[in-house]
Amino acid sequence: MDVSRPYTAICPTLDTEVLATLARTSRPLTGREVARLTGRSSHGGVLDVLNRLSGHGLVDRQEAGKAFLFTLNRNHLAAPAVDILAGMRTELLNRMRRAIDVWEIAPVHVSLFGSTARGEGDTESDIDLFVVRPRRVSEDDPRWRAQLEDLATKIESWTGNRAGVAEASEDEIEQLRRDEPLINNELRSDAIVLGGAEISDLLGPE
Repeated sequence: MDVSRPYTAICPTLDTEVLATLARTSRPLTGREVARLTGRSSHGGVLDVLNRLSGHGLVDRQEAGKAFLFTLNRNHLAAPAVDILAGMRTELLNRMRRAIDVWEIAPVHVSLFGSTARGEGDTESDIDLFVVRPRRVSEDDPRWRAQLEDLATKIESWTGNRAGVAEASEDEIEQLRRDEPLINNELRSDAIVLGGAEISDLLGPE
């Protein structure tokens, strides 16, 4: 799955990008604003898509002086499908959180970091997790290992992307706090907590 634009797994077109952009807000947008938010330099191409979707009734168009404002018509029969496509990233986060919530051995911390957390990357990108193991649990504990392997398997099944797990023990976190390696800054700036302690509580302030 393209981790920056997961909806392209279903429909890799400009139409889908435009709809996903409109689905993320209830604020009316001009064609130029939609083009900017989709990262497209061709305002004309985006405007053509908006006008076509308006013809289908999926996008509402209203005059605002010399411009038009566009919003997703959430009463349209197709609107729920648009919301599902636009919400794929959120659904991935929710599925990972639910999986972690039922672990037999609760982690000290689990977070998503790297390109997926930043909304970057592509179909070749790993989905990187930072996992902190409780002090009392051995690295080789079969129950602990089974949890990690099960989550990694589920992530690949959900997305097609490999899960990359960076694991540390609770004791090793104290070393990270002292040494301040580069990963600490990446975790503080990008990590999305999926379970356990907050990054700031774990690593301390920058």
